[in-house]
Amino acid sequence: MPKVKSHSGAKKRFNKTGSGRIKRAHAYKSHILTKKSRDRKRRLRQSSIVTDNNARQIRTLIPYK
Repeated sequence: MPKVKSHSGAKKRFNKTGSGRIKRAHAYKSHILTKKSRDRKRRLRQSSIVTDNNARQIRTLIPYK
């Protein structure tokens, strides 16, 4: 069986935690930050866990991570 290629975009966006769940960053943190509140920007800095439905798809994109 040949090796499966990892998806380049998914490699950069997702990481696996120690327990095997998929970690992601929040969106809406890159620009137009002046109108967003300080609390909102602070919350967007935190990472989040991908839902189980999407995690199954992402695991196929990053098989070796």
